[in-house]
Amino acid sequence: MKKINLLIPILLTALLSAGCTKKQAPPPPQPARISATAAYEKYFGPAPTTDKGTCFAFVIYFPSAREAGKVVPFPFFTFDEASIRKVAVERLLSGMDVGSYRGEFLQPFPAGTRIVSMDEAQGTVTVTLSRAMQDKAAEPAARAIALTLRQFKGIAAVRIKVEGVERPLDVQADESVVLPPGPPRLLSVTAVKDKGAKAVGEVNAFFDRPVEITSLNIMDNAGKPFEGDVYHSVFDMAAVMKPRQPERFTAGMPVRVRWDVRDKLGRTAQGTDTLPLEVREHVE
Repeated sequence: MKKINLLIPILLTALLSAGCTKKQAPPPPQPARISATAAYEKYFGPAPTTDKGTCFAFVIYFPSAREAGKVVPFPFFTFDEASIRKVAVERLLSGMDVGSYRGEFLQPFPAGTRIVSMDEAQGTVTVTLSRAMQDKAAEPAARAIALTLRQFKGIAAVRIKVEGVERPLDVQADESVVLPPGPPRLLSVTAVKDKGAKAVGEVNAFFDRPVEITSLNIMDNAGKPFEGDVYHSVFDMAAVMKPRQPERFTAGMPVRVRWDVRDKLGRTAQGTDTLPLEVREHVE
């Protein structure tokens, strides 16, 4: 399967709002390995390569809706090392209710919850959240924040405060509450079009982690394959079709995907999933 470079905002900002915004710097002449935290490598293996600049891979721990007190690691990427910790917490606050993961994660943060401040002193990070958190159970939220932040170098302890509440919460959480990822799964199917265009330019079958794609077919609901060239995307998290009949793709239509993939730790999965097509515009 060929490999092309896609605009990063298509993959992460538009689909998952992960904040992977490309810096205006020339790419290196050769693909470079993404810098990954130890947590990322433990749960998802070696990070993929990129020729879009220096990128960083990390994990966000979302509270599980299926097993109380547990969290589920999910991979994310950013080009902004300076604000990587804030990006991680902000992404956690916004929740994860996308595609095949819909309903699997708790959302312990009320709508409107934001970071008031994030301060670090002698290895302890203090995260102050807005007043929206005052009436919400703190334990799942604090556990998820602590595990997410402690993967980054230099952070030994995490303290959570809520704006207007005097007493901070010193979080005690370790990796015994982390549920190991299962086999890879198809996350969603998203078509992308240029701003103002009527027809889509590409159709993306997104997976929940970087994978090697053995085979993949994109079909209509009756099982008839769509014609077009298929490529492997940047970060290895999607298969991308350039359709020969783009007018056939409309928002909400059922799209069937037959796929066979392997992740970077050798976990394999196959399936045939029918998902509603999301249609988004390119992010400028």
